[in-house]
Amino acid sequence: MLHTLGLSMALAHQGAARGMAEHWASLTYLQALTQNEYGYLGLSSEGRETVGQHRAVQARELGNGIGLALAGIVLRRRYPDHRVSLVPADTTLLAGWSTLSPRHDAQPWRFRPEFFAEIWRPGDSSLIVPIVGRANHASGSKASYQQLAAASAHVEAVHIGEWNETPGMVFSSALLPRNGPLTVHALHAEGAGGWLGIPAPSDLDQRFREGNGPWVIRPPQEGGTEPPTVPGYHLRPEDFPWFRRVSARTAAAGLAAFVGSPATVTRYITNRQGRKRFGGHVHAVLGSNRGIRRVIRGIGVVGTDHVFRLNGTRVEAFSGVAEPLFGHLERGEVERYRREVYALRGSWPGTGLDRGTWNGPVSVHEDGSVLAIRRLPIDGS
Repeated sequence: MLHTLGLSMALAHQGAARGMAEHWASLTYLQALTQNEYGYLGLSSEGRETVGQHRAVQARELGNGIGLALAGIVLRRRYPDHRVSLVPADTTLLAGWSTLSPRHDAQPWRFRPEFFAEIWRPGDSSLIVPIVGRANHASGSKASYQQLAAASAHVEAVHIGEWNETPGMVFSSALLPRNGPLTVHALHAEGAGGWLGIPAPSDLDQRFREGNGPWVIRPPQEGGTEPPTVPGYHLRPEDFPWFRRVSARTAAAGLAAFVGSPATVTRYITNRQGRKRFGGHVHAVLGSNRGIRRVIRGIGVVGTDHVFRLNGTRVEAFSGVAEPLFGHLERGEVERYRREVYALRGSWPGTGLDRGTWNGPVSVHEDGSVLAIRRLPIDGS
């Protein structure tokens, strides 16, 4: 879950690191989560003591991480012959809309999903599923039901293809239920929409132009009468090739940020999406180094590391991508990267302990990304 949360933060605009190393914020939950005697996830005593603004941040970030982790599991089981990429919705939508508000003089419009899942297979149509994840600290189920109802308005703000046919997923995690471990409530809206059509060869290797899409969703005519439009994002069939390219290249940028490669990030996103935050001078992050190569669970990985203290214990975290796969992204070869990721499906070691030179817990995702953590000796050797 921390791996998924870190990837989701990699392109965030939340911190002061000018876009680099944002994903290390996920490590704040290393001690906030624990498992009970039956192996179920819940908040630790330290996680339960969070108060005030920190509690709201905890709910937002854990809601995202848990929701995305479960969405990935569900969608991979539902589409076993496809791969699943998760991308931040605001970064993706900024490629096609000049502002995230329908009125330039207004506050950013808050109705939009938080993430998109792209279910893809080389040479085949991709499916886009809007996702919203929420969490709360209430002891009953009422708060989760309210969050699910509110979240539905966010996923319904994006229509892909026919009106009201785009599938969506919403989650609400009850972090402090009365009895038992952390509880997740989930809803999945079915729909025939969301499919982006068959791509052209090498389409994903081409840069895309920023769009200025209209802020309207057009319901179908009823009895020859044109119904009023509603604010939102409506992608028509002529937009599908462009949006598929945006989604795939935004996902590539997120992986590059996870590796700590600003030059590669800027290859894939536009100025509106945050390219300037990754270009030019990038502030150094204390204890973080980029361009590090490791062999973890038998995989050659290139990435970035971060050294910090956890209750007095020195800990090293490493995030990266399998080196041959990241080489394709460095060269702008998204199509080749995806072909190889698809060919390697089912061959990755997953999550477990590396008892070799790394000697610590490791998570390996099927996109080739790796998150590894280990304790360091006191002398730093």
